[in-house]
Amino acid sequence: MSISLFLFLALLFVIALLIVRALGRSGPGHGEPPGSRRVSGPEQILAERYARGEIDEEEYRRRLATLRGAPPGWRSP
Repeated sequence: MSISLFLFLALLFVIALLIVRALGRSGPGHGEPPGSRRVSGPEQILAERYARGEIDEEEYRRRLATLRGAPPGWRSP
C-alpha cells in the first residue's frame, strides 16, 4: 500500500512539473538563457545597430535600401 501511494504521489509531481514547464515556454525566446540573443535577420540587426547609435540615420536608410534591393542612390521616404 505504501509503495502504491508513493508511486501515485510521484506521478502527480511529474504531471505538475510538466504543466509548469509547458506554461513557462509560452513566451518568446523560451529555452534560451537570459542575455542571449537570437539573430532574426539582417534588417533586424541593422535596426538594432541604429537603435544603439552605432550608425546614423543616413547610413541606416542606405543600408536598408540595399538590403531591400533598391537601386543605388534611391532615397526612402
